Amino acid sequence: MIEETVNPFAPGDHGDYTAETNKPKIRVINGGARQEEQTEQEEAPPIGLGEWDAGDDTEAPPPRAWLLGNIFCRMFLSSLLGDGGVGKTAARIAQLLSLAIGRSLTGEHVFQRCRVLIVSLEDNRDELKRRVLAACLHHGIPLSELKGWLFLAAPGADGGKLMTIDRNGRLLRGEMAAKLEATIKARKIDIVSLDPFVKAHSVPENDNALIDDVVQVLTDLSAKYNIAVDVPHHMAKGAADPGNANKGRGASAMKDTGRLVYTLTTMSADEAKAFGIEDDQRRFYVRMDSAKVNITRHGKTKWFRLIGVRLGNETEMYPNGDEVQTVQPWNPPETWADLSSDLLNKILTAIDEGLPDGNRYSDSHNAKERVAWRVVQEHARDKTDAQAREIIKTWVKNGVLEHTTYTNPITRHPVKGLKVIDAKRP
Repeated sequence: MIEETVNPFAPGDHGDYTAETNKPKIRVINGGARQEEQTEQEEAPPIGLGEWDAGDDTEAPPPRAWLLGNIFCRMFLSSLLGDGGVGKTAARIAQLLSLAIGRSLTGEHVFQRCRVLIVSLEDNRDELKRRVLAACLHHGIPLSELKGWLFLAAPGADGGKLMTIDRNGRLLRGEMAAKLEATIKARKIDIVSLDPFVKAHSVPENDNALIDDVVQVLTDLSAKYNIAVDVPHHMAKGAADPGNANKGRGASAMKDTGRLVYTLTTMSADEAKAFGIEDDQRRFYVRMDSAKVNITRHGKTKWFRLIGVRLGNETEMYPNGDEVQTVQPWNPPETWADLSSDLLNKILTAIDEGLPDGNRYSDSHNAKERVAWRVVQEHARDKTDAQAREIIKTWVKNGVLEHTTYTNPITRHPVKGLKVIDAKRP
């Protein structure tokens, strides 16, 4: 009979080694005869890091493989953060359709036509079809143009999850990972979108380590198949905060791994006032802002208008059929073009602070050095006199600025000037 000592610290297939010496242990053979095994083994050459000498690196690397503007890129994870009902799915479907047909529907540049896979994890098959049909009808896309380029899936419970936790608390790779990979290979997919991210797994969403493992499945697929991966995600509860990547629901690991993260938020009441939009209409206007864009510079705010589209699927029981929303690009009136919220805030702050001599700015044509529209031009030099005047006029009309009576510190006479109402900002 052969007996062997066991080293509890040794990895299973790499021999039995003592923790102290990293040499083979002495084995007891045939009940007493002691035999010392070879104590000095030939060491394998160390495995390096694949490093290279930068001085020999004379060839420029290839450009990043952008697909749509600065939104989707091969080998990188994208996300769009937004509250439920804000138009997140409608915006993403329009952007993904742009890739499938090879021309832009949303204003971003299409670098190449792509095979697109949209996996709906919240809507069923019929609802996903309605959403895609609404976009196609509004933008005049025949379904024949999508043949071989757009693939849809609404697997429901049968699709499984990317990662799950078993009853013993162990992390397991779920069925969806294998199914997703098989579809990517079979359809030669260039970009896959899983909407929403929270439905793609069943691990605690506030656990950074576990969420990091979930996202790793997607980044591995993007690297293995040279594809772009998109995972629209819900925002945490609370006030909207355009451009804040930390507003994403759950663990920060998802945001940390993403390289192209944007937010989608409804036009605020103050923005509606600034743009001359009626308050009851502002919910149809949404803004997309760079939140975390690590591989390119942050872009300007992009606006979309939500459009209701009749699907033409009327029946005797439902004579009105369905109306489903899609998006189209929207630009603020020319007067307001290229004016970010930060820039507008700077202008309002300067107006509210007044002049160095203690006087306030005025919207009166006879105010001379106190005219408020000059402040607009100091911060936005491309605006004409008429546009600068229109901005001040709109702010007064919509209640962003109001007239106040104060004592002129020089003449000691009461005069009127402008101040920001309750420090409101667009």
